Amino acid sequence: MRTIRKLNEECAVFAVSLTIDEAAGLTYNGLLSLQHRGQEGAGIAVANDGHIFCHKDIGLVSEVFSTTELEKLPKGKIAVGHTRYSTTGVNKRENVGPFVTDYLTGRIAVAHNGNVTNALVIRENLKRQGLRFGATSDSEVISSFMAYYMMNDENPLSGIIKAADMLRGAFSLAIVCNDDKLIAIRDPNGFRPLCIGKNKLGYAVVSESCALDTCDFKLVRDVLPGEVVVIENGEITDEGIKLKNKENDRGLCIFEYVYFARPDSVVDGVSVYKARHNMGKELAREYQVDADVVCGVPDSGLIAASGYSEASGMPLVTGFVMNRYIGRSFIYPTQIQRDSAVRLKLNPLAANIKGKRVVLVEDSIVRGTTTGLMLRNLKNAGAKEVHMMVSSPPFRHTCHYGTDIDSEENLIANKMSLEEIRVKIGAASLKYLSIEGLKSACNGCLLDFCTACFTGNGESSRAKKNVFE
Repeated sequence: MRTIRKLNEECAVFAVSLTIDEAAGLTYNGLLSLQHRGQEGAGIAVANDGHIFCHKDIGLVSEVFSTTELEKLPKGKIAVGHTRYSTTGVNKRENVGPFVTDYLTGRIAVAHNGNVTNALVIRENLKRQGLRFGATSDSEVISSFMAYYMMNDENPLSGIIKAADMLRGAFSLAIVCNDDKLIAIRDPNGFRPLCIGKNKLGYAVVSESCALDTCDFKLVRDVLPGEVVVIENGEITDEGIKLKNKENDRGLCIFEYVYFARPDSVVDGVSVYKARHNMGKELAREYQVDADVVCGVPDSGLIAASGYSEASGMPLVTGFVMNRYIGRSFIYPTQIQRDSAVRLKLNPLAANIKGKRVVLVEDSIVRGTTTGLMLRNLKNAGAKEVHMMVSSPPFRHTCHYGTDIDSEENLIANKMSLEEIRVKIGAASLKYLSIEGLKSACNGCLLDFCTACFTGNGESSRAKKNVFE
């Protein structure tokens, strides 16, 4: 069972359609820029001469793709890549994307970000049609489902659209067909980001615009909720096709701005950096405390801390020095080692906090264990008192759309009152940003927001609908 120490989000996609044979290498570079969205596995599928070649495995992008492995792939003009963080399916190679599926007249490769809530129903119905599955991921179900409809439709694109129309939940998709089409699809609610970039070589479809910047593409626009975009030979050949189904009016997961997206990304018209800076300013407007300095928890709380400092007039200081050389394999077999791990990664900078009343800004509190240890370490380093400011509302509900939130009974906000949490973590005061303040900080977003993890406005009953009825 996974122990939740920080919220995680499922996957990133990066795909290109170019006029020259550089798709594989460019996709590799793009995945490196999206590594923050998934560190459990990576894969790249390349279409070349009517065939699709794929390599994928568990591990970081640089671990999966050695120079040798990358050279084995054809360079190609069209490719799709994926980084994985699992919210459905165990972490094994078979569950890493892209998923390549053969059908009677062709082959497709699918990379997926999100969580399809009716995947189990679709899977069982496809099994009754004679299909077999080698993984436990909903992304494999999507790929097989689309191949099934492509095989049974005279027009393969029409088959893909029909299949997508029957998916429920969150799905930002990049699909490569062996006829050299790249197809981008975003679910009708727009839960997860997906955008399009262009350069002189062609087009890219990516989860975040930061990957466009690093690969020398210019952001053109976001894929609209429910939109299907077709790219061939480095040119957009069809856009504005709309899926029919919309479960509700939830919209983009607001936690993309709080934590998931990289700060140098622009998501649905809003700079992630500016949104986080605004969260800190909103916190300061809602809660003023008598303190000496402001600091943020690296890296997730730093930008909001700068906003709090600006709005409050309190100086911003570095409160922790972060050890960036503790790898993913750093294991804590005993409680003493688990407790010391926080300090090994985040060591308080006593020169800035000793004898000071500190405002500490963090993006969220899940269980409260790590937060309590950080506050204790600050006090041991000489902080006079610590006021905890959180740049999002309390987490109270699990997510059906791709965010790995612990079970509700383990969420500290469901077990304790605000005052009890304050006492547990050892804070002089504890404040969370309001829903209204969070939305205001993200003002300018082109979409509505999904705030179900805070409010409990959860999964639609239509997620369980039998799509073969």
